[in-house]
Amino acid sequence: MTKDDVIRMAREAGLTKGQHWNKHNMTTAFMCDFANLVAAAERAECAKLCESHVRYPSRLHFADAIRARTTT
Repeated sequence: MTKDDVIRMAREAGLTKGQHWNKHNMTTAFMCDFANLVAAAERAECAKLCESHVRYPSRLHFADAIRARTTT
């Protein structure tokens, strides 16, 4: 995950351009939204990694299991 990816996800979660990270904009809702975006991106990358290193198609269920993980 690159710095640009993190910035993009922070903006998707509601941080506006030029806004500084401080106690006024670090609400629980923002932090949860941001954490969920980061976790989803990490799950996607992990699943891709599993798929790229699998020699046996029957083991692709690992990638599917990673993608199926969500927060509730």
